[in-house]
Amino acid sequence: MVQNKGKLLFTFVVAFSLVAAGCSNGGGKEGKEGDTVTITHYTIDSPDRTFVEKLVPEFEASHPGIKVKVTKAPYEQFDSKLQSAIAAKNGPDVTSHWGYGGFMEYYNKGMLMDLTPHLGDFKASDYSIPEDVMDIYKVDGKTYGIPLNSYVTVMLYNKDLFDKAGLPYPPSDYEDKSWTFDKMLEYAKKLTVDSKNLNEAQYGVDFGFGERDQRPQYFGGNVYSDDTWTNGGKPSEINLTKPEVVEAYKKVYGLIYDERVSPTPAFSKSVSGQFGDPFLSGKIAMSVVGSWSLAASSDFSFNVGVAAVPQGPNKDVRSVLYVDPLFVLKDSKHPKEAMEWIEFLVTKEVQEKSIELSGGNPPVNQAAAEKYYSNFEGIDPAQIKQVFDGAYKYGFESYNHLISNYSQINELFINELASVENGDQKVEDALPGIEEKLKALLARVNK
Repeated sequence: MVQNKGKLLFTFVVAFSLVAAGCSNGGGKEGKEGDTVTITHYTIDSPDRTFVEKLVPEFEASHPGIKVKVTKAPYEQFDSKLQSAIAAKNGPDVTSHWGYGGFMEYYNKGMLMDLTPHLGDFKASDYSIPEDVMDIYKVDGKTYGIPLNSYVTVMLYNKDLFDKAGLPYPPSDYEDKSWTFDKMLEYAKKLTVDSKNLNEAQYGVDFGFGERDQRPQYFGGNVYSDDTWTNGGKPSEINLTKPEVVEAYKKVYGLIYDERVSPTPAFSKSVSGQFGDPFLSGKIAMSVVGSWSLAASSDFSFNVGVAAVPQGPNKDVRSVLYVDPLFVLKDSKHPKEAMEWIEFLVTKEVQEKSIELSGGNPPVNQAAAEKYYSNFEGIDPAQIKQVFDGAYKYGFESYNHLISNYSQINELFINELASVENGDQKVEDALPGIEEKLKALLARVNK
């Protein structure tokens, strides 16, 4: 079962209170043909999301009065198309934060329906959904989302490269205190071949912990003030120039340019074009990444293992949690039917089917989790379970789900840190300017 995610997340869930900003007027689609109601499910145009189309016939057969229409958009256009549809009074009934934006952004914009009056006899325990996961999408005791999938941060490692170097595999047990960031760095140095020749180059670790603004958290630095988690995801202060945050970013980018054990963006781009994920190239020994990368296990041309994220300076946070819920939008005319569709999707049987159909989406229904752990060829299910259990225990929910207007914040970090990532500017020189731009952005969007 999923464990407590820590004091900050608990505080975020139970303590903050605000009034949802605005809401669309008008009605949206009637969606009725005779006695049949049609609801729309909006998702990303990606096989790991559009698989729900294959579940529609089964749902419609058992719910003869409801039809489900699946609409989709590319990831990059997901939020913009959603906003346009809502503005045109043609928004979907059911969706999630599958684009750049997250729960807090949607909530603060008044996009989400309070599901509490429509839950009926729905109980999270009946669907083996841990209560602390349900609580992520509650505000003042009101439910605004039903968890569907639950991803975590994992470390994938190339067993073949470890064997060649004569190194022991990293542990999957989060309680193994010998597995630290410094130990990982020690291994990474032994696993790196630093060469300008792309055919010869090999790197020890690709440390992709969370989004750019969350990475300092692993090292004990916090970009945002603590009140961010208690006031609706709107920080009152930015800490980008505080010493602990500066040092954290030095650690992150020092892996590339000081220690030279991590790939440069140019290297990653050169191999990503061929393989999609740099780790798939076989030239990276360890990759700290979201567990969705496990779905590519059948594409690996080498033996792969899964391990715990090593312990860093922040002993309480070693994993980023990515819990994806399903929302009913505020203007939906059919919340009852939308809830029936959502309840269908979180049943044990359907969650088990979804694992295979999606290529490996982790179910939130813990009764279906054992099937998920056994879904990846060549990887020990017990190790995957151990990594997930540890990641939940030492995890913190993804910032993009908790911080308001995150799509714009994330874009700023991507653009402004590019010079550091490319090696053209030092961290300490870049962060003051980024802090000022971020403060200006927040002052504008959080009025």
